[in-house]
Amino acid sequence: MITKRIIPCLDVKNGRVVKGVNFEGLNDVSSPVELARYYSENGADELVFYDITASVEGRALFTDILREVASTIFIPLTVGGGINTLEDFDRVLKCGADKVSVNSGAIRNPSLICSAAKRYGDQCVVLSVDVKRVDGVFRVFAKGGRENTGMEAISWIKRCVEDGAGEIVVNSIDTDGVKNGFDLEMLQAVCDAVSVPVIASGGAGCMEHFTTLFQTLPGVDAGLAASIFHFGEVKISDLKTKLAGEGIPMRILR
Repeated sequence: MITKRIIPCLDVKNGRVVKGVNFEGLNDVSSPVELARYYSENGADELVFYDITASVEGRALFTDILREVASTIFIPLTVGGGINTLEDFDRVLKCGADKVSVNSGAIRNPSLICSAAKRYGDQCVVLSVDVKRVDGVFRVFAKGGRENTGMEAISWIKRCVEDGAGEIVVNSIDTDGVKNGFDLEMLQAVCDAVSVPVIASGGAGCMEHFTTLFQTLPGVDAGLAASIFHFGEVKISDLKTKLAGEGIPMRILR
């Protein structure tokens, strides 16, 4: 049985990890290098690093901090933020990333996913989708959740998977930072639409939310969270022990 993954997310702005609510009100948390090392040593299955203002500021992703993070950890690293070209893919992979996450860049240039998948393989291309309900419809947002593209989310995700995206991170803007649980309705719709791994992001507030996620939606491959891990509200090792005890397959450090 394939184990479920627990993935902390580092939202990085100006070289520091930050966290907000509903993608707004960002507060300083810690050094990305220190946090990355801690998670790598304490049971995280993977790590996601987002340079969250690269796209909206129209610049390339900060690579100096990325190199330091990549050299510090011993778990798979997914990197996103300001990924607009194949050269951007190449640059972050050379900095130590294992997978590259693309969001706004794919919205601007949908052929980017197909081109990247052909060059680097589907397993390297992660589609990150920021989704929010607008008049009852799941809509895709760009530029760090600031801009409504008007695109319907499920059809966009299906198209990107057909083009070669090998994994989907579903970021629910509605539940981000609220800590009332993952957006199960949204995640169910995505799982029903695609067969590639789906990572749930946005809404985790306690261990029980992960239990509910994996037991309700066995098609979800991983749970991603930030603040509950960053602020020590939940320890990843404790979470994985609890989930394993409830019959959810986990990789447990010995």
